[in-house]
Amino acid sequence: MIAELKPGERIDDLQINDYHIIQNPDKFCFGMDAVLLSSFAAPYAKGKVMDFGTGTGIIPILLTAKSCADHIDALEIQADSADMAQRSVQLNGLEDKIRIITGDLKNASLITGRSVYDCITTNPPYMNNNHGLKNPDMPKAIARHEVLCSLDDVVREGAAILKPGGHFIMVHRPFRLIEIITTLKKYKLEPKHMRFVHPYRDKEPNMILIDAVRGGNSMVKIDPPLVIYSSPGEYTKEVLSIYNM
Repeated sequence: MIAELKPGERIDDLQINDYHIIQNPDKFCFGMDAVLLSSFAAPYAKGKVMDFGTGTGIIPILLTAKSCADHIDALEIQADSADMAQRSVQLNGLEDKIRIITGDLKNASLITGRSVYDCITTNPPYMNNNHGLKNPDMPKAIARHEVLCSLDDVVREGAAILKPGGHFIMVHRPFRLIEIITTLKKYKLEPKHMRFVHPYRDKEPNMILIDAVRGGNSMVKIDPPLVIYSSPGEYTKEVLSIYNM
């Protein structure tokens, strides 16, 4: 299908299943965290899946290629991003697999109903008002800082729309790990599986991947670290495999 592009937009090759995505580098482009999250979530993304804050739709498109999900809904508050996501879904012929919903995740349970999803994925804003300077460009600020939603909003609504025994899967920053675990447990989401992501083997982690289960028992597994670079500019074999390179 020929894509309809608006000023400033481009089409990027996702290197899997001949899928592509429409992005605007002047607004916001997906990063490595989204790619890592899609691979981490793939074994759990079965049945009906929801992606919170989908942006331009990168995670639903990658999960369609990597997982056994029957259907993926994707919720995005910014109309421009949701429009790009919808056109990317059409570009890849995935209208029967992915539904883009324009709406506020703080109202997710009102939009979709409660206890309807088997798995939720989210790459939420990492920073709150106490963390760094906000980008003056609003779409980038919304993606990086808790401008329109908080961690509590994301977890509360995720727990509300998730079925008992369903998986809530997120990527975040390790410096907020205690807050993340406390918030998950507040809404009866039990952390079951974590993996720290390190830029180099001898450097501290700068990302964490977390799988929590609604109503799960209290026992967590820590995976071996995921290391991004073997040397400057050289990805490790595992990262190359994740990127299908």
